[in-house]
Amino acid sequence: MHLYTLMPADPPARAASAGPGSIPIVLEIHLPAQVDQPQWLVRLPDDSLMTLEQERWASPLRDEMRQALFEELGAKSGVVEARSAAATAPGRVTIDVRRFDSIPGREARIQGSWSFLPDAGHDATRCDFLYREPATGAVPVLAAAHRKAIVRLADAIGASVAVPGRGQAQGCPASDPS
Repeated sequence: MHLYTLMPADPPARAASAGPGSIPIVLEIHLPAQVDQPQWLVRLPDDSLMTLEQERWASPLRDEMRQALFEELGAKSGVVEARSAAATAPGRVTIDVRRFDSIPGREARIQGSWSFLPDAGHDATRCDFLYREPATGAVPVLAAAHRKAIVRLADAIGASVAVPGRGQAQGCPASDPS
């Protein structure tokens, strides 16, 4: 059995720690049921799906995504997880993943939308995303490609989450064309 993770092998240096200047958020992730399982689900060239019983995520995919996103968001945007209701005005980020495709020999693809509600005094931002990363090798290459896509998603979210504190208008960063 082979285990894979969305966490980077070398964690990025933290830009800020919990405290002044950090941005507390609650992160909610919704995944399609067929991919939110330990075994990898891959799309074959004939468009059928196959479960790879010996290729698994190190933890549930939803947890893998949450950990990897917070790792990137914390390092680049000063975002921290609001672990309790005592957190000062936590924002809420909701990610709805419609597709989490692993296509051996071709690409890793993550598609969906995310929304950010900074607090009661601001309007929500909702953005669609599509990130494709080439993966011309076997499952380890697919895992690396998914990690790159998660970094891109974190960068897009981080840009909008950090904006309210800078007094600028929020917007949706560009993603890959359909």
